[in-house]
Amino acid sequence: MKCITLFSLCACLRSTYAILILLLASTTAVSAADTPDNSVLKHNAVILLYHHVSEETPASTSISPDTFESHMAYLSKHHTVIALTQAVDAITGGASLPENSVVITFDDGYANILHNAHPILAKYGFPYTVFINPNEIGAHRQQLTWQQVDAMHNEGVTFANHTLDHIHMLDNSQTNTHWLADVWQNVEQAEATLKDKVGVSLQYLAYPFGEFNEPLAAQVKRANYIGFGQHSGAVGPLSDTSALPRFPAAGPYSNLATLKTKLKSIAMPVVNSTVVNPALTSHTPPASVTLTIGNADTGLDIASDVSITQTQCFFGGEKISTKTSPNKITFYLETQLPTGRSRVNCTAPSKAHRGRYYWYSQPFFVANELGRYPD
Repeated sequence: MKCITLFSLCACLRSTYAILILLLASTTAVSAADTPDNSVLKHNAVILLYHHVSEETPASTSISPDTFESHMAYLSKHHTVIALTQAVDAITGGASLPENSVVITFDDGYANILHNAHPILAKYGFPYTVFINPNEIGAHRQQLTWQQVDAMHNEGVTFANHTLDHIHMLDNSQTNTHWLADVWQNVEQAEATLKDKVGVSLQYLAYPFGEFNEPLAAQVKRANYIGFGQHSGAVGPLSDTSALPRFPAAGPYSNLATLKTKLKSIAMPVVNSTVVNPALTSHTPPASVTLTIGNADTGLDIASDVSITQTQCFFGGEKISTKTSPNKITFYLETQLPTGRSRVNCTAPSKAHRGRYYWYSQPFFVANELGRYPD
């Protein structure tokens, strides 16, 4: 995401802070006889998303070097920072992870990542991944050069696909019959360039602006890619690998006090959602959305730890109507969706792990009257 609309920024700010205020205000009673099952935490990770590490770049997507340093210092004391590849391999293959695992990612390949973030990350010995647009590398002063990418790669930095040129992948998707073939050609060309320049093809794709729809997500799966969005939440064995969530941690989300709650979040074990396609054809949302909570065939009993009756869902900074049954969460949207990106966030306390919350984010994408999406 290079920039966002003021409306989306304000809505996201209100939503995030409303959730966090209620989360911090509530408590979960755990009796002395309860024995927390740490296997849930050993199959869970949080992925953080940054863009700029600078005081001279757009505030909405930037974090100052000093604040970034405070994030990393906190992670070094309270979390285990792992490589993105380790997290993906674990959630797709069933291996366990260190408790409190965190992954660090950047989008867009800005030079300030090297100048301002890299020395801090190297100081703590943290691995990280940068999703880049190959056609942008070396083409603009604010971007990394291929020589810098190569040097960083040799120092252990991972680079992955963010499309060739940071396109809105859903533009004209509802009217152009060749749309999917065109955007996938863009992805494959970017992947081929990464393979040529860096020598590695992970087949990881971070959607520019976090935008995706059902046909694109299905193509990601068919091509054996892993997709990454910009909606929030942790990742676990039941996460959708065509659109893994990441917590934005810069701009309005850089406050460490509120980030701490997100860092302790657990992936909501959703086995089914009535939302088939997050890209809608109008501003009218589904009247209701139902999430089914379960364990599928993971071999882990995650669902029983979710305090479903205490679920709260939020949209645009406001708590929305929510109903629950023993294994379902249903939320109701009674307002029109804005043009561009929006989302509903739902949280539920863990029964066994005091102060930790299961988190699920449902994004929605609505094009303008020309079938295009705003930055």
